[in-house]
Amino acid sequence: MSEDPIGQAGEFPYTRGVYKEMYRKRAWTMRQYAGFGSAEESNKRYQYLLSQGTTGLSVAFDLPTQMGMDADHPLAAGEVGRTGVSICSLRDMETLFDGIPLEKITTSMTINSTASILLCLYALVAKQQGAGVRKLSGTIQNDILKEYIARGTYIYPPRQAMRIITDLFAWAGREMPEWNTISISGYHIREAGSTAAQEIAFTLANAIAYIEAALVAGLAIDSFAPRLSFFFNAHNNFLEEIAKFRAARRLYAHIMRDRFAARDPRSMMLRFHTQTAGSTLTAQQPDVNIVRVTLQALAAVMGGTQSLHTNSKDEALALPTEESARLALRTQQIIAHESGITQAVDPFGGSECIEQLTDKLEAEARQYIERIDGMGGALAAIERGYIQTEIQNAAYDYQRAVESGEAVVVGVNRFQQDQQTAPPRFRIDPAIEPAQIARLRDVRASRDNTATTASLDRLEAAARGTENLLPHIMECCSALATVGEISNRLRNVFGEYSEA
Repeated sequence: MSEDPIGQAGEFPYTRGVYKEMYRKRAWTMRQYAGFGSAEESNKRYQYLLSQGTTGLSVAFDLPTQMGMDADHPLAAGEVGRTGVSICSLRDMETLFDGIPLEKITTSMTINSTASILLCLYALVAKQQGAGVRKLSGTIQNDILKEYIARGTYIYPPRQAMRIITDLFAWAGREMPEWNTISISGYHIREAGSTAAQEIAFTLANAIAYIEAALVAGLAIDSFAPRLSFFFNAHNNFLEEIAKFRAARRLYAHIMRDRFAARDPRSMMLRFHTQTAGSTLTAQQPDVNIVRVTLQALAAVMGGTQSLHTNSKDEALALPTEESARLALRTQQIIAHESGITQAVDPFGGSECIEQLTDKLEAEARQYIERIDGMGGALAAIERGYIQTEIQNAAYDYQRAVESGEAVVVGVNRFQQDQQTAPPRFRIDPAIEPAQIARLRDVRASRDNTATTASLDRLEAAARGTENLLPHIMECCSALATVGEISNRLRNVFGEYSEA
C-alpha cells in the first residue's frame, strides 16, 4: 500500500501540519521584529510590545553588530543603531533585556556571522538573572549560507563559517537543549527575488549542507535535527503561499527520513517562523500595506506556521512607529481570536487547487535540489554562483512583468493616487551613535584588560586548532571582550570572504 502523501496533521509526512491539533489548543507565537538605536531604546519597545500582547521577542541587530564591527569602527560610521540595535558587549546585552525574564519568554535573534557571540551574551544575561540556561527557549538564526546567496552580511569564508555553526550545534545541544540552534532562512532568498519553488529548494538545499557538515563533525542526526528550525516568507499569492508551506514540510520530512535516516519524529518536522513580505510593501499609499500584510499573515496561518511576524504599514518608508507596530500585532490577534480559522486543522487541505499546487511546488523544488546535489551541494553551488544567478534571473523576470503591467502592483503601476499625505515617520536620534561609542570606550577602560586579552588569545589559539569555539567565545564575552574584538581574532585565523 502506497504512503498517503497528505496524511493527517501531526503524522509523517506532516503535509497538514506538524501538530495534531495545530492551533485548536494554542495559537502560533506572535512575534514583532524590533530593534533600533541603543539597547535602552530597544528595551522600551520590547516592554511596549509585551504589554500589547506579543508572546515572543524578535531582535533586530544593526549592520555593524551583524558584521562583527564595534560602534567605533570606521566602517560603522552612520550605521550604528540604524537597522537594528547596536550591541558591542555584555553591558549592552544586559540593558537590552533589563526587566525581561528570559526564562519565561522565547526570544528569536536575527543574527548570522556573529550568532555564536550573541548567543553567548544572551546566555550570560540569563545566568545573571538566575535563569537556568538549559531551560532557555528561543531561536538563533545562525544561517550563514543564505548570506552568501541573498543578503551579504558574511565575515568569514563559507567553509570556515560552517565550522562555527557546527560548533554551536554541538555546544548548544549540551548546554541549551531547548534552544533552536539555527533558523534556516528562505525569507531573504524570497526578498531577493526568488520564486516560491526556489524559496523551498534553496532553503532545503542549505539545510542539507548544514546537516551534512554536522554529520562530518561527528554529531548523530537525531542529536541535533530536532532543534533545527526554518524561516519563510509569506508573499502575495495567497493560494500558492499556503501550498508552499505544505510542500516544504512534506519534502523535508522525506529528506530527513529517506536521505539522512532520521528516526526521531521531531527530526522530520519542519517547524518554521514566518514574516510577511517586506519586498511587497509600497511607499505609495502605505495604508494599502495593511491589506497586503493581512492576506500574507492569513496564508502563513493557513499554511501552518509556528510563529509569525506581521510587517507594519510604514516599513517602506522608515522603521515602524509604535502605532503601526501595534496595528500589525492587532492583525495577528484578530486572525487568532476573531476569524474562527484556528478551529480547523489545515483548512484548505483536500482542496483540488491546493493539493495540485502543493504537488507542483514540491516537484519543482525537488528538481532544483537534485540539480544542486549534482554540483556537489549548496556550498559548491554558491561558490559557482548558480543559486545567486537563479534568484537574479527570477527577480529580473518579475521586475519586467511589473514594468510591462503584466504584474499589477496597486498604487505603483495601477490605481495610482496623485496627492498623498505622508504618514508620521519614526526617526533615529543622531545622538545615539556618539553615546554608544562613549559607552563602548567606558567598557574598554573599566574592564580587566589583562584578563580580556588572555581570553581572546585562547580563542585565537582554539580557532587554529580543532577545539569547539563556543566555550572560548563564552569566556571572552564574560571578560567583556567586544563583538568586534572577538570577530577580529577569528578574522586573524579564518580571513574574510569577498565575492569574486
